[in-house]
Amino acid sequence: MAPDVTTADPADDVKVPAPAGRGRSPFGRFLRWDVLVGVLLVLVFIGGSAGSPGFASIDNLSFALGDLGEIALIALAMTMLVVAAEVDLSVASVLGLSSALVGALWDAGWAIETIIPLVIVVGAVCGLVNGLLVTRLGLPSLAVTIGTLALYRGLAYVVLGDRAIAEFPQQYADLAVGDVPGTPIPYPVMLFVVLAAVTGVVLHATGFGRSLFAIGAQEEAALFAGIRVKRIKLILFVLSGTVAAFAGVVYTLRYGSARADNGVGLELAVIAAVLLGGVDFDGGKGTLGGVIAGVLLIGLLRNLLMLNDVSTEIQSIVTGLLLIISVITPRLVAAAGQRRRSPSPTSSSTPPES
Repeated sequence: MAPDVTTADPADDVKVPAPAGRGRSPFGRFLRWDVLVGVLLVLVFIGGSAGSPGFASIDNLSFALGDLGEIALIALAMTMLVVAAEVDLSVASVLGLSSALVGALWDAGWAIETIIPLVIVVGAVCGLVNGLLVTRLGLPSLAVTIGTLALYRGLAYVVLGDRAIAEFPQQYADLAVGDVPGTPIPYPVMLFVVLAAVTGVVLHATGFGRSLFAIGAQEEAALFAGIRVKRIKLILFVLSGTVAAFAGVVYTLRYGSARADNGVGLELAVIAAVLLGGVDFDGGKGTLGGVIAGVLLIGLLRNLLMLNDVSTEIQSIVTGLLLIISVITPRLVAAAGQRRRSPSPTSSSTPPES
């Protein structure tokens, strides 16, 4: 009989393992990685408020949240991909291709109402190409999306070259940079909140979400349980490309400039946020709440460094360090937990003396 892998609780994510045969203590629950990231987020906010004038002001926090819009949106789709033990490194290049298409078509006299849906469809096609290469040819997603990262960025330069297109319709630019009336919340952040709520329900409260955790935990067992692994992964890649293209539209309107090099390196910030939030790069573990905390932590750190006139190069170094820490630390914690549960040689029974 096939193992029922889909009944695993998706909410039981990255945590310090409790000793065998014992329930999880309140202290153990506190030591869950995503909870620790949330605590670190609070500490960074408190430290930034105390050490940097203006950091905690409404205007600055609104700016910091708005600056996170594209990373936060792409992180939602990336979370589901990584939970299913896949990754898409081409998202920033899809964003750049989307921006280039917006600029080229606008410069050619197309209506923005026609451009936006067309660009989103192109993003879905980019995701479809990634998904087909992974699911139909059996290629590793890491290698595939490194290749399409270069491919899609090259296509962006073919479409727009080194030109910069500006002067987009003001009413659409206002949606990318303006706040929801009566609040300091930017429109892209409000959109993220809505989509995050939907993603959270799908990931943690539906059969589709349980299938993602099952695939990430043990793909072969998921196949035996009747889960359509290839179809689900294909859907995830298409979703990733679609969201990245939409983020490219937001990015273009927010900065008021369409360029082929828009979003270069953004995939590192997205991956760092997802892994920092406690999603296991090997799949099968993670929470959306942890990812949101990771996104906010990276955003606040970037904003704090910017307020202190730290160069973009140093900000990239910090992002890289956070990425390394987010990969290594949970594994060290898990390894330490396994050593604690393993019986030591001295504690094993010794044969009686003759």
